[in-house]
Amino acid sequence: MLRISDQIALQDWEMTESFMRASGPGGQNVNKVSTAVELRFEAQRSPSLPDPVKARLRRIAGQKWTKDGAIVIQVDETRSQARNREIARQRLAELVARALVKPKRRIPTKPTRGSVRRRLDAKKARGAVKAMRGKVDED
Repeated sequence: MLRISDQIALQDWEMTESFMRASGPGGQNVNKVSTAVELRFEAQRSPSLPDPVKARLRRIAGQKWTKDGAIVIQVDETRSQARNREIARQRLAELVARALVKPKRRIPTKPTRGSVRRRLDAKKARGAVKAMRGKVDED
């Protein structure tokens, strides 16, 4: 079980882990040991998450979200399978925790009458300065 907050905990059956060989340097270790982990969380079918959280999670996850509503996280940072597994679970927990925060609703505002007047006065003054530039007539 992966505890996200006091109200939300993801069950182990909602997540599947598969291990594969990591890429990159590491010599014989990388060729023999399956240390990279792919964590798959079935977010769309999860009973632990409310619908608004699922919608925010889908937007936050981006390319990690699959067509069938799962989040796939791949980690091959360390040579230890246990540490990679821990990092993947941590990343999933951070994603879900970010989705739990409801964004603040933006309230559109209008500029005050005084600020509009000041802006227009400044534009007129600047226009007057530019209008005075140019050739001076002799007469």
